Amino acid sequence: MGLFDSLRRRGRGGGKPGTLRRSSSADTEHLDAWAASRRGVEAYVEPRTTVTDTTVVLVAHDGEWTRRRIGSLSAAQDFGRKRSIPVYEVAKTGYPKRMREYTERQRILERRRRTERDAPS
Repeated sequence: MGLFDSLRRRGRGGGKPGTLRRSSSADTEHLDAWAASRRGVEAYVEPRTTVTDTTVVLVAHDGEWTRRRIGSLSAAQDFGRKRSIPVYEVAKTGYPKRMREYTERQRILERRRRTERDAPS
């Protein structure tokens, strides 16, 4: 038995190799909790690819974001409608600038933490 045989047998996420993991109630629960705990949330739907199912990126007022599988554009629209969250198709609108700025701020903070951690005392 090879070193990676057990991983290969299970595939990613424990499913059959080569199949997409569909959205689950855990994905929706995460999105619900995340949206409820932040303000100014908008949803950006990412189309299905050969690697992942349709996903939605929730972006808060400050650019903080999270991504989960949603199943379809209509499921994302239903999600947004029920929670009064605007829903955009990322292929048409792109990602909001505040999301890119937030991600860059997080990279800078992480570099600082690493530098401080690795600095000689």
